[in-house]
Amino acid sequence: MPATHRIEPTIPNVRWGAFDASFAPVAEVDPGDLVILECLSGAKEVMPPPGSGMAVPEKLAAIHAGGVPRLGPHILTGPVAVKGAEPGDCLRVDIEKIELGADWGFCGFRPLVGTLPEDFPYARVLHIPVDRQAMTCKVPVGPGVTLPLSPFFGVMGVAPPPEWGQISTKEPRAHGGNLDNKEIGEGAKEIGEGATLFLPVFVEGANFSAGDGHGVQGDGEVCINALEMCLTGHFRLSLEKGGGAKDPVLKYPRAETRTHYISMGMHEDLDLAMKQALREMIAFIVSRTNLSAADAYQLCSLAVDFHVTQTVNGEKGVHGLLKKGLLF
Repeated sequence: MPATHRIEPTIPNVRWGAFDASFAPVAEVDPGDLVILECLSGAKEVMPPPGSGMAVPEKLAAIHAGGVPRLGPHILTGPVAVKGAEPGDCLRVDIEKIELGADWGFCGFRPLVGTLPEDFPYARVLHIPVDRQAMTCKVPVGPGVTLPLSPFFGVMGVAPPPEWGQISTKEPRAHGGNLDNKEIGEGAKEIGEGATLFLPVFVEGANFSAGDGHGVQGDGEVCINALEMCLTGHFRLSLEKGGGAKDPVLKYPRAETRTHYISMGMHEDLDLAMKQALREMIAFIVSRTNLSAADAYQLCSLAVDFHVTQTVNGEKGVHGLLKKGLLF
């Protein structure tokens, strides 16, 4: 029977801001096991001030005080190795449940980053209360704007190829990482729990990590933050050897929800990110049907919606959405 493993964000179990094939796994699980990763968000300088009524979770305060090397922007829980995973395999990550880990989150911007740094050359942070029962947050602008929550993890990824060395969690790449794709989560009526992320495996064990919890985000994530908050994710980790029976060897992240198949493209040039997302969708359609690439190209123009995922991570993102049932 599949086992359940809970990984708490203690100092030995987190990495702050980096992926590296040399990071030793904090746990090893069997394919099909459920892994519950408790994930934290936020550096000390963006915590709510005393008297705000918003408490800093004890585990997050311990990370701040514990001297964890800060190599990049996101606190990740993991990595977790999956027995039998080898380079060339596909790691299937089924997101079975997401739990809120705090009663607040934050959204900010600062000089030199975001989509419009020339227009906003200063720092600003909003601390945003969350109503767990109603699954809403109230943004303190004007009279207050109430938004329904749609939680997901901004960062989900495996260890990158060893030759890449240590890389920041900022830029999403072939290993996944800072995808910031709001479709791969729960909460939106057409998405719901049950989204699945497919990641290529580059090292033995795959070494999966997650973090950068988001309570809600608009496509683009334009100012640089979503509703950044602590989340706990229930991830079922499985293997598809050699990419799976239906697909060639997976070389780039792909996802699936109850309603759509999702391709992704990432590049510092948004036009090239769009081209990659389109090429990935064409290849996916061709691999699942007897259609030619030209057929798939025209179908993408007729039936696939391409969205800007995010414009703030150095490597910008585009994702394509193919509705299930149209072709297969």
